[in-house]
Amino acid sequence: MSAISTFYSDYLNTYGPPPVSRYDSHKRSELRMVWNNIVKLNKESPLYKIKSGRNDMQKFVLDLKESARGIKNVVASLSTNDEGLEDAFEKKVAYSSQKDLISASYIGENANRSSTDSFKVIVNQLAKPQINMGNYLPADISDLPSGSFTFDLSTPANAYEFQFSINPGDTNRKIQTKLASLIQNANIGLNAEVKEDGENTSLQITSAQTGLTPGEEEIFRISARPGTPSADVLDTLGIDSVTQNAQNSSFLLNGQERTSYSNTFTINREFEITLNGVSPPGEETTVGFKTNVDAITDNIQTLVDSYNSVIQLADNYSNSVQKSQYLRQDMAGSARAYQNELESIGLQVNENGSIRMDKALLTDAIAAPNAKDELFTILNNFKDSLNQKATEASLNPMKYVNKVIVVYKNPGRNFATPYISSIYSGMMLDLYY
Repeated sequence: MSAISTFYSDYLNTYGPPPVSRYDSHKRSELRMVWNNIVKLNKESPLYKIKSGRNDMQKFVLDLKESARGIKNVVASLSTNDEGLEDAFEKKVAYSSQKDLISASYIGENANRSSTDSFKVIVNQLAKPQINMGNYLPADISDLPSGSFTFDLSTPANAYEFQFSINPGDTNRKIQTKLASLIQNANIGLNAEVKEDGENTSLQITSAQTGLTPGEEEIFRISARPGTPSADVLDTLGIDSVTQNAQNSSFLLNGQERTSYSNTFTINREFEITLNGVSPPGEETTVGFKTNVDAITDNIQTLVDSYNSVIQLADNYSNSVQKSQYLRQDMAGSARAYQNELESIGLQVNENGSIRMDKALLTDAIAAPNAKDELFTILNNFKDSLNQKATEASLNPMKYVNKVIVVYKNPGRNFATPYISSIYSGMMLDLYY
């Protein structure tokens, strides 16, 4: 279990929390299909070992699975059973006249025509988290006594007691780092880190939540029983002092004042808005839809970018993962199969398999009244082929790395071995081979 925990910890440290997408949610039938495909794949596959050492094998496999996931999400966003081929690529695209102040994306169903063409936003105030910044202490000496100590951390919903010990010789930095790990690993919606200022360090605690609900005065409170050694330690650390109060975002929407607990929220279940900065006095930001040509171009560019990311991934690992070029050749086959058709609409297939968009030629193809059906047929054929390759890569990324075959299974006389799928996710490495 500890090895699995280490793996997921490394994964999160490398990639961070993945952005939430509605296309990452699946029906039970879809998950069952993935499970059945894994079982089918593993049932007849030979047992093998993977050479570790200098090769970035595990990271390559994880990068590949993340890239494949990105492609499938893009394809899913351009595929709806109730839409025709043209509607899939004419999916609406939101725009903001000042992206540095407001980011906007369309999250509604493309089939539902919006009653809102555009609206005006003025950002008066951003939502902020609560921050408790501790005292800056000399990093390499100790201002705290040794012993066992406790402090209470309460939120509007729960109360927690944290216990920690200070050993003789522990420096202020070591104590602060220990407390940061203690709070961070508690997974209670707080982020803790040690800040440096020259030779001094401080423990900063920040709430993941922003804003306050009615009746709340703070997101969290840190305290210790007065008159105890723990209270003295807490006073020295200073982490019980609030240096930034949480606040809600405040903005004008078409002249009407609105507030939100977060800087990201939805409007009319169609727009997802993220506030990035405060508007200059009296300056409005317009949020609306791009024109059909621009929307189609953006959606095609998103598909092309997801495809190019896999080609770039293969090139990045060409020196450390010997068969990564096989990934590029395999994925590029989706483009080369439709190369002439793609180039006729402004999608130039380069020598290494990547695609470069000629926006002027693509715009002409979109605007041509008699060529639109052919254009969307080409794009959807390419999209479907790319989705199939991404599915294969996500199910068996180890197809694209060198392996040492240990034993072949007896064909046709094997039981299903679903749990061996960990092998095909890069979890089995021979460190001594």
